[in-house]
Amino acid sequence: MTSYATSSAKAEMSELRRLKSLLPPELQSWVTVEGTTEVNPPLIRCEEIGKDQVEIQIDLVKWDALAMDQRNLLFWHEVARVQNDTIPKDGWEMAALAIGLGGAVGELWVQDGLLLVLALALCGVSGWRLYQKNNGEKQIRELIDADEKAIALATRFGYSLPNAYKSLGSALKTLIENTPSKRQRSRYEARLSALKRSANKAKSKSRNSDEGGL
Repeated sequence: MTSYATSSAKAEMSELRRLKSLLPPELQSWVTVEGTTEVNPPLIRCEEIGKDQVEIQIDLVKWDALAMDQRNLLFWHEVARVQNDTIPKDGWEMAALAIGLGGAVGELWVQDGLLLVLALALCGVSGWRLYQKNNGEKQIRELIDADEKAIALATRFGYSLPNAYKSLGSALKTLIENTPSKRQRSRYEARLSALKRSANKAKSKSRNSDEGGL
């Protein structure tokens, strides 16, 4: 008799293979899909794991609670982030900031003006890069752009435009309901608001197109 654990593992492997098949052909050679083994991980995320290699990581326990269409659109959102090159990268900024600060303190002690200027310049560059990476408005814009591209990917894989919007909107509503973090919830809410505006714009454009064809 097949144990529950074995059955569950097979179901998870089957889902990972299914998601792999939802990758556009041009990404299949360098984007992998894996279940995460972390404690309390995010539902889904992508990260660079090496040169020209990206991994989409999924918490399969939480993932299993979502409807199939919700999963598909959330997955394509991450795929869109890969295509848009907006996934988190291994940062050098914190290390550079620490080196710059350490150097600045050291040069104050030995009073070497040129090295002090160089250390402060390193602090400035790394600090600015950190600010850009953690800028809330920029991050929201990137997420909204990825949602738009996820809709386009869904239509590429056979979804009608209304169903693509409906599925992603439903997924975002579910995430809002199940997310305790106020900051993360506000991001989902911002994405949902932008998605509704986009859906209304698409609906209006379709209606005008139909009327023009009469």
